[in-house]
Amino acid sequence: MPNANEDLSALSQVQRRAVSELLRVSPVADDLARRFQEAGFSLALVGGSVRDALLGRLGNDLDFTTDARPEDVLKIVRPWADAVWEVGIAFGTVGAQKDGYLIEVTTYRSEAYDRTSRKPEVSYGDSIEEDLVRRDFTVNAMAVALPEKEFIDPHGGLEDLSTRVLRTPGTPEESFSDDPLRMMRAARFAAQLDFEVAPEVVSAMTDMAGRLEIVSAERVRGELNKLIMSVYPRKGLTLLVDTGLAEHVLPELPALRLERDEHHRHKDVYDHTLIVLEQAIALEDSGPDLTLRLAALLHDIGKPRTRRFEDDGRVSFHHHEVVGAKMTKKRMAALKYSNELIKDVSHLVELHLRFHGYGTGEWTDSAVRRYVRDAGPLLDRLHKLTRSDCTTRNKRKANTLSRAYDGLEERISQLQEQEELDAIRPDLDGNQIMETLGVGPGPVIGQAYKFLLELRLENGPMEHDEVVAALKEWWTEASQVS
Repeated sequence: MPNANEDLSALSQVQRRAVSELLRVSPVADDLARRFQEAGFSLALVGGSVRDALLGRLGNDLDFTTDARPEDVLKIVRPWADAVWEVGIAFGTVGAQKDGYLIEVTTYRSEAYDRTSRKPEVSYGDSIEEDLVRRDFTVNAMAVALPEKEFIDPHGGLEDLSTRVLRTPGTPEESFSDDPLRMMRAARFAAQLDFEVAPEVVSAMTDMAGRLEIVSAERVRGELNKLIMSVYPRKGLTLLVDTGLAEHVLPELPALRLERDEHHRHKDVYDHTLIVLEQAIALEDSGPDLTLRLAALLHDIGKPRTRRFEDDGRVSFHHHEVVGAKMTKKRMAALKYSNELIKDVSHLVELHLRFHGYGTGEWTDSAVRRYVRDAGPLLDRLHKLTRSDCTTRNKRKANTLSRAYDGLEERISQLQEQEELDAIRPDLDGNQIMETLGVGPGPVIGQAYKFLLELRLENGPMEHDEVVAALKEWWTEASQVS
């Protein structure tokens, strides 16, 4: 346990970081505060902005709270800001942009759900203390009154920040009753900030997990995305599973904790999945990739439904990638993800075993072409997902798989140089097909196109005369059959 001197040292470091961060944003923040003051209102930097300033990671998004009502906020902000928007005004929030800063000003408020509502009911408060006690966690219940820079911390948020603990200002039960989504937010902050969640908060999350059902799918999805895109998603996902919240968000995840028995051998699919997610993250080269991370998280969700116990003691999961792709579509649709993202993630889930289907033998050129054709624009993500899916502790096996995939990537690169593999198309287009066969538009052109595509995949680029001859031969045989 840290002693008192260590605690004071940690706090002083936190405060020095905060001063540095606040000085950086001071010109914009102070200017806005003076305008509120002249209009007879108070303004304070609040919540995540204060927390991040204390952590030395304050960005250009600034959150303020005020006793001014939204219509008064608009009157003050409109002449001053570069741009203003009212998307959140029903919840007491006015958005603005000024000198590169994204600003939100929210009227002192409290939120609460009734037993059937899917949206919070908003009521305005009259004091900053009343506003702060309604905040989700103590580390988000701190404020800096402007322009005088008075630090307001009625719930010990600074101490919790220094010890990296998530607690609620009031009781966790009251906080989660006000907004059940805060239970997911606890898991998200644990994943984003690498904080521990206080035992009483974990207990309340476990007892009240069912309350999450009244929260809209869109809000749940938003928190899940932030958790998955965080620095330590495993930490947050584990908390969701352990408290039972995952049963109401992503029930396919806890379902991966398959029962084990002494007679049948298979590795822990749940733990394997979390390792695959971490390994996929390690392969990201352009920042967090939601498509890749979701595919890694969901790639094996078809296993529980396809598990079979074999006579030799092994456990099989035949076609779990196909079943998993269908389950992925259904779950992501329920969480209101976009059709494009659903299509990409489910396609990666369906393809994640394709590499293993070829065994350890030599890949033919046509097999490589089909692999690239089927992956399409997801090829780079498929490379990462396939490599991440190796979690064996057998170093020889892991090295063999890695070398085999190195070989496949090298083959793809060679073929791409030879024939522009990324844009595989038949050697004749639709107009050329009609001219060769002497027919007009119709279903037969699509059939001919498909035949030529298969020919292209099998043989690679062909001479024009060869392609025309092959097409005519196909047409003769097709005509005879019909």
